[in-house]
Amino acid sequence: MTYLLIAALACERLTTVAVPHAVVTSAQSVAAGALAEFNTLPALCRVAATLTPSPDSDIKMELWLPAANWNGKFQEVGNGAFSGSIALPAMAAAVRRGYAAASTDTGHTGNTAGFALGHPEKVIDFGWRAVHETAVASKAIVEAFYAAAPRLSYFTGCSAGGRQGLKEAQRFPGDFDGIVAGAPGLDWTGRAGQAVRVAQATEKPEARLSPADARLLHTRVLEACDAQDGVKDGVVDDPARCTFDPATLQCASEKTASCLTAAQVRTAKMLYEGRSNPKTTREITGLARGSELGWTESGWSASARATGLDQFRYLVFKDPHWDVGAFDFDADIARAEAADHDTINALDPDLKAFVDRGGKLIQYHGWSDPQISPGNSTQYYSRVVQALGGHDRVAGSYRLFMAPGMAHCGGGDGPNTFDMLAALEQWVEQRTPPDRIIASHAMEGAVDRTRPLCPYPQVAIYKGTGATTDAASFACGTR
Repeated sequence: MTYLLIAALACERLTTVAVPHAVVTSAQSVAAGALAEFNTLPALCRVAATLTPSPDSDIKMELWLPAANWNGKFQEVGNGAFSGSIALPAMAAAVRRGYAAASTDTGHTGNTAGFALGHPEKVIDFGWRAVHETAVASKAIVEAFYAAAPRLSYFTGCSAGGRQGLKEAQRFPGDFDGIVAGAPGLDWTGRAGQAVRVAQATEKPEARLSPADARLLHTRVLEACDAQDGVKDGVVDDPARCTFDPATLQCASEKTASCLTAAQVRTAKMLYEGRSNPKTTREITGLARGSELGWTESGWSASARATGLDQFRYLVFKDPHWDVGAFDFDADIARAEAADHDTINALDPDLKAFVDRGGKLIQYHGWSDPQISPGNSTQYYSRVVQALGGHDRVAGSYRLFMAPGMAHCGGGDGPNTFDMLAALEQWVEQRTPPDRIIASHAMEGAVDRTRPLCPYPQVAIYKGTGATTDAASFACGTR
């Protein structure tokens, strides 16, 4: 109790802490429930700092330190898209679990890539440096506040945050003991290219799929592939085995509600099919069958389209007036990846240093994600297995969980609620690897089914008896 009281009284003095590349700009004791938007939080010390690892850096960060009942651990949380804001809700969730929690604005404000024009150092900050510098500064402040370094450090994020987590494992294997990387935008330039490619095609109104057209396509996909796993539940369990051809829906003559035009069929195929970077020959994957309800008339999702346009306007061509009409996939996708210089992309499969240090990585992705292709995750996992010398070498440190029917970072018709951080804590702290993670789906606040998520390439297989809405009726295995 004395220790906790001393720590709380020391909060305002954290402005004097010396941190490399950082200035602590404020440190304020906050009473329990005093943050209006987070009125269930315990008492904490709220710290803000500015990080300047380069002359053009202006990285803002916050660190929230529980005044009592600190669990001895640190958690940094990730961002989304080109987000230039501190992720306060995710920090609050971490503090409720007893963590000292941090987040960064990645070195800019706003949610576009306009910051990149004429500012290469800010691009580096966004790509990887802000997250790393926030981790370094946070650990120093944590130790000053509690007179003890965090015994373990975790990173959690989804989408762009998932990309940040993978970037940390690849570039700074000592920053975190455990990482949760959800639906990671690891092929940042590839996703941008695919989104712009579809946006270019759907500039023609006749190539667009209305919500009704997308639902028709989705219905037919389910008719063809839902029962492949032996359970008909409105979800495609393993889209990689689903070969439904949208050409079977092509109208014989005039467009009706029960068919697609030839132009719409071409759009659907474009969304499903990947293309390769002609310079590297690496496949840039498309969306999975089963994701149709998340499509927009301009293809992919609105967020993917906006992020893709920003990528080419501000980071590739450095011209805010660049338009999708000028896009040439083969030339421009190679140009985009080359221009990235491994700054934003998180494609490096060499996780040896992270694995050798004992780090644990849980990656997850919804098979029905309409924003970031789930193929990004399965492709990356396979490349890591190859780079590290086989599945057995990888399974003790890195596991991927694919969620059938789940959309981007949550939502969708499949089980989409789970606690990856708890599974990671068990793995890191109890040496209990996650052999299955239970996910649930709810309707109007009531859980209507549960299902195990299995370490890829395993899938949940129905045992043949028991309710198909109960996770206990399924075992993880391979078909």
